[in-house]
Amino acid sequence: MIADPEPSIADGIAAALAWWREAGVENDFADDPQSWLTKPVAAPSAHAPEAIAATPPKPAQAPAVPEVERLRGLDALPGSLAEFSAWWLSEPSLDHDLPERRVAPRGPTGAPLMVIVPEPEPGDSQRLLTGPHGNLLDALLAAMGIAPDTAYVASALPRHTPAADWPALDAAGFGTVLRHHVRLAAPQRIMVFGGSILPLLGHDPTLSAETSPIFNHEGFSAALLPAPDLASLLARPRAKAGLWQRWLDWTGRKTA
Repeated sequence: MIADPEPSIADGIAAALAWWREAGVENDFADDPQSWLTKPVAAPSAHAPEAIAATPPKPAQAPAVPEVERLRGLDALPGSLAEFSAWWLSEPSLDHDLPERRVAPRGPTGAPLMVIVPEPEPGDSQRLLTGPHGNLLDALLAAMGIAPDTAYVASALPRHTPAADWPALDAAGFGTVLRHHVRLAAPQRIMVFGGSILPLLGHDPTLSAETSPIFNHEGFSAALLPAPDLASLLARPRAKAGLWQRWLDWTGRKTA
């Protein structure tokens, strides 16, 4: 029996290449990492005195964040509550669109309770909170023993503004306006419906139910009670019961 001749080195290389070709690998590769997005650098011309160095790509810059436009009316805020109501309806920098849909606050100075809501209801025109939210508020005030016309009712925005950007509005100066408004109204107590507007008053929106912060601005201070927004209270009867208990605890009253 004649033994098979020993395979040559060339045969071994050919067999190895055939094996890798069967495995689907037909191109050469390298272990060194490469940038697939970098454009290849053209070879230097034979006439060039020196090789041209490759210029690294410039990192992409994030788009500039537009600055929030500050309210121009902050430099001349009204000095009385009556002047504030007129200013609230006419100051151009508060709202460039639909000024005819602004709604004024209502109530007397030094009210037993100041109610602050984020915005007017969609159908409000001559009076603030004339829809379902206002009906709920009137019922709550009656249960508290406060006549609706003796409470001071205000909104953080002059007109109904769906999906308001509250941090941007605060940065624009609406917090300054609201704090000035509260000082002018000088209520005995403050009730804030909606955690989104608490930062405008200088408070944490995550205040717990047991927390009763104090509003303090330019020498005026008053007890403040955070509450869910009126829409949430309408949708969740249990929330109304919880708010009522917090009101009793806040005022030191006992359940009848």
